[in-house]
Formats: sequence, C-alpha cells, structure tokens
Amino acid sequence: MTDQATQNQTVNYTAMQINQEVKRTLRKERINAAIRYGVLLLTGLIMLYPLAWMVSAAFKPNYEIFTSMSLIPKEFSWDGFINGWKTGTEYTFARFFLNTFAYVIPKVILTVISSTIVAFGFARFDIPFKKFWFTTLIATILLPQSVLLIPQYLMFREMGMLDSYMPLYLPMAFATQGFFVFMLIQFLRGLPTDMEEAAMIDGCNSFQLLWYIVVPILKPAIISVALFQFMWSVNDFLGPLIYISSVEKYPIALALKLSIDVTEGAQWNEILAMASIAIVPSIVVFLIAQNYFIEGVTAGGVKG
Repeated sequence: MTDQATQNQTVNYTAMQINQEVKRTLRKERINAAIRYGVLLLTGLIMLYPLAWMVSAAFKPNYEIFTSMSLIPKEFSWDGFINGWKTGTEYTFARFFLNTFAYVIPKVILTVISSTIVAFGFARFDIPFKKFWFTTLIATILLPQSVLLIPQYLMFREMGMLDSYMPLYLPMAFATQGFFVFMLIQFLRGLPTDMEEAAMIDGCNSFQLLWYIVVPILKPAIISVALFQFMWSVNDFLGPLIYISSVEKYPIALALKLSIDVTEGAQWNEILAMASIAIVPSIVVFLIAQNYFIEGVTAGGVKG
C-alpha cells in the first residue's frame, strides 16, 4: 500500500509539473504573440498615418492643414472636393479620370497579352539561342528606364505620335515589360505539363494549347500582372509628362501637378482631396483581385 501511495504521489507530481510546464509554454506563446501583433499594429499605424492625414486634410480649410497634425478637422469643409473637382481649367476632374483610363486600359490589355505569349514561348519551346534571349530579357529588367527616354522620345517624334497616348501603351504590345514576362515564366515552370501533353495528343495546336489550357491555369499570375501594371500606370507621372502636352489630354498625375501654382499659394485642400479620389480606383481594383493577386505573386515567387 505504501509503495502504491508513493507511486501515485510520484505520478501526480509529474502530471503537475507537466501541467505547469504546459501553462508556462502557453503563457510564453501568448506574450510573444502579443508582442508580435503589437509591433505589427504599431508599424501599420505609422505607415497608414500619412494616408489618413491626406484624407483628413482634404476636409480641412487650407489655413488649417499645416497648423495641426490632428486627423480630426477643427472646421469640417467640403470645399476641397467641390472646388478641386471643378479644377482651375475649363475641364472637370472627371475629364482627367477618363484620360487616365484611355491609355491605362489598353496598356494593361497589351501587357497581359504580349507577356503571356512571350512567357509561354520561353517556358515551353526550345527556340534557337534561348539562353541568350532569356539573358537579354533579364538585362532589360536591370536596365534603368531613364537611359531609354531620349531614344524613345526621338523615335516617337519621328513617327508623329507626340501629344497622344500611343507612346504610353504601344511598346507594351511587344512585351517590353521584362519583369512581367519573367514572373509568368517562373509561374509556368512550376506547372506540370501533363494536361498540355494530353491536349497536344488530341490535336491542339500551340495557340489552342495556350488559350484553352495554359491561360486558365495562369489566371492568378495574369491578374497579378494586370494589377501591377494598372497601379503603376495610374501613378505614372514621367511618361505622360514627356509625351502629353495638351491640357485636355492630361491624366490624373499631370492634373494634380497642374493644380500646384508655384507663384501663388496652392490650395492644398483641393489638391489633397483630388489625390484622395485618385487612389480610389487602385484600391478598388486591388480589393476585387486581392485573392488572385496574392496567389499569383506567391506561386510565381517560389517556383524556380
């Protein structure tokens, strides 16, 4: 009996120690999780503060913007949105929105089509000097775009395309965005070829194979390419500045710059109000395509 009691005490003591160890481990994990989420939350708030300040400043009178760091306006006003939408020209801000989409949408479509075709060729065909052309593609990614500005401007000037949107989206028809081609190639390299081989046995040619088999599988990566190109194009300032000279053809980026008068005091509440509106399309498109975007970026990044 004594031995049995001693054994029971030992078992109970061991169970108590294990229970205490489990509690300590859980407590430590909760503390670590609380610290991690606290740091992430603080970092997120710091990163979002400028955006939140921009939106709140759009509702402030112009004199209050630079006198207070508060996100809550002392004097709430819609004048920034009303006057900013009217702009200081004969056109409303809606015209500049339409101008932006007039070249962004063709640019996105041409980028997706050309990048998909070129990536499919690199990933699935044994073309002559394939390594050389792939190295050249990577070199275009590393090449600073600024060194191409003068020769491209001279080329489009000789072609009579200045003051039009064609210089902004026409090069995309030739897969000039090497980053997107590389991204799709990486995605394709990680996909099995069983379905493609079966389709070829059934008599599919290369274009049918691309359209009916490859493109549906590439959907997440293609949406990622479209989303990247959309956001970059909407925010592009240098391209329209070089090629567009007529105010009636200005996109959003140039319209915002047009609102800043260097000789007089700028109406910053109007500028910030229109800047707040200008980011809405990118946010909406991102939220709609968020799941596909994350899947496409992560899948394209881990495949070698």
